[in-house]
Parts: sequence; C-alpha cells; structure tokens
Amino acid sequence: MKNRIKVFRAMNDLTQENLGRAIGVNRQTILAIEKGQYVPSLDLAFRIARYFSVNIEEMFLYVDDPLDQ
Repeated sequence: MKNRIKVFRAMNDLTQENLGRAIGVNRQTILAIEKGQYVPSLDLAFRIARYFSVNIEEMFLYVDDPLDQ
C-alpha cells in the first residue's frame, strides 16, 4: 500500500510527532506508515484521512501487484 501522508504533512507544515498526537499514535507509527513498513488499520487510515479532510482514496493507494511498488 502506498500513501501520501508525507506530502499532506508537508503541505500543512506538520511534523510526524504533531500528526501522531492529533490522531492518537506515536511518531514512530507515522514514520513506519510513511515508509511502507506498516499498513495501518482501516480505523487508523480513516483517522489520518479525516485529519487532512480528504477521502481515504486520496491518502492511500492499494497496490495489488508487488512489482508495482
């Protein structure tokens, strides 16, 4: 799964720490999601998208073929 969290954070001048606090996770969780090392739960994915007032599809992209990553 790909995501655009880092892009939206940059557009909003927001640190990983600040985003994590706002949605109830730690900075390391945000870092791991951004790097693609951790796939968030559906609940967490929606919280992230809602925080930035975007649809979940604007924040996350499911990649079916591992070669496309």
